[in-house]
Amino acid sequence: MSFELEEFELWRDEGDEKPLVIRGEARLPRDAKETVVICHGFKGFARFSFFPYVAEQLAEAGLRAITFDFSGSGIGEDRENFTNKDAFTHNTYLQELADLDAVISEGKVNGWIDGGYGLFGHSRGGGIAILHAARDSNVKALATWAAISSTNRWPPEIVADWRQRGFIDIENARTKDVIPLSIEILREVEEHGETGLNIASAAARIGVPWLIVHGADDETLNVSEGRRLAALAKRGDFFVPKGVNHSF
Repeated sequence: MSFELEEFELWRDEGDEKPLVIRGEARLPRDAKETVVICHGFKGFARFSFFPYVAEQLAEAGLRAITFDFSGSGIGEDRENFTNKDAFTHNTYLQELADLDAVISEGKVNGWIDGGYGLFGHSRGGGIAILHAARDSNVKALATWAAISSTNRWPPEIVADWRQRGFIDIENARTKDVIPLSIEILREVEEHGETGLNIASAAARIGVPWLIVHGADDETLNVSEGRRLAALAKRGDFFVPKGVNHSF
């Protein structure tokens, strides 16, 4: 099935802070009635790895597919390289949830989302999708691949160093970029980790059909995270493909 590709750019004004930009695209098959919004993970972006392929497969199956770069992804205007490192440094979970809200609002304005929709998330994007699905009754189906099951992910020794320096260094294994990550996200998790950023609690509240996939050979997130989510899901199907790593 053929589809049109529409690109978009959203600017979120955070007051005195530098405006946040979200860039993305919508794949729009003719006469499509349902939509899937796709969330990439930490150190990922919309045009990385399997994301374009998944979006194209959904569109060829007759579903609108919306992909986007979170405003704190670090990806610049070329949509390929980590040239916006300051944005990456100051990214947080709550910022990503607000980004997803903005993309969904834009989809409704443009007619790409009409009523209910599906969510797809990978890795940290899977955690964001879970948190959002638990609070939005318009989400009618959820799929997560290698999703995180907790927002508090750092061992004590890392946290201690983080507090002392005010940041930690994050290396991108693919590009070898080393970018500092601010302590803002740590403070956010400490304040909201048991409430609004509690992925396990959110998972237990999701009542829509949910496909949980976690590669057996995931070198980044142990498959136990997928099993934890599957145990919490009310209507979850859990699939562990053999020979599959974190980036599928």
